[in-house]
Amino acid sequence: MGVTQSLVERHLAAGYEFMLPPHLLLPECGFTAGQFPKFAGDVFNLEQGEDQERRFLVPTAETALVNLHRDEILSEAELPRKYFAYTPCYRKEAGSYRTEERGTVRGHQFNKIELFQYCRPEDSAGQLEKMLEHARSIVEDLGLHYQVTKLAARDSSDVMAKTLDIEVWIPSMQQYKEVSSASNVRDYQARRGQIRYRPEGQKKTELVHTLNASGLATSRLLPAIVEQFQNADGSVAVPKVLQKWLGGRDRLGG
Repeated sequence: MGVTQSLVERHLAAGYEFMLPPHLLLPECGFTAGQFPKFAGDVFNLEQGEDQERRFLVPTAETALVNLHRDEILSEAELPRKYFAYTPCYRKEAGSYRTEERGTVRGHQFNKIELFQYCRPEDSAGQLEKMLEHARSIVEDLGLHYQVTKLAARDSSDVMAKTLDIEVWIPSMQQYKEVSSASNVRDYQARRGQIRYRPEGQKKTELVHTLNASGLATSRLLPAIVEQFQNADGSVAVPKVLQKWLGGRDRLGG
């Protein structure tokens, strides 16, 4: 819990509002997020009677957070609106056939804190850089070895205009694994969800821009910490920023 508590504290200090979204979502949520219909087969659907609405398990908190202001008109003074949520994420494709992705690294259920923003169009490029630097500062303060990768257009989701990944080194796998993916969606989701704002002094409304970033994927962060800070006797050195959440201990096990 120390890792999660530390992340929550950092996000609150950065001006994000903590949300606990539902884990059961309606199809409209997947459509607004840009995941439906193309990736409708990747989610876990709940069996419903013929007279009941279809529901699915949240694949990422982004799917819920982008729908907070669906069909709403925000004032310019409200922007940017900054939220974060900690949820399990349920995905059918997770883990699949890749034998190296097992345990807490990836499974059909994994935990993640998600950052989300609604902002003015002219601010979205700058806000993406701020979100990336915020997530990056957390990884650096933990003392983890990492790299930042800018995704090529072919590797990015069709929804995202620009995506940058923060990847930490997992020694046992001899690979970097993503713990944060920061994306500028521009007005794609806002157009689907009719999420608008009214510029000051104008009658006409405009679409907001939306952004998201993992902050961070705790199920991947934990093995990175354990492996990068493991000592010869099997004990694990506790990063300084986490020690207050563990009773001041600087070492575990061994």
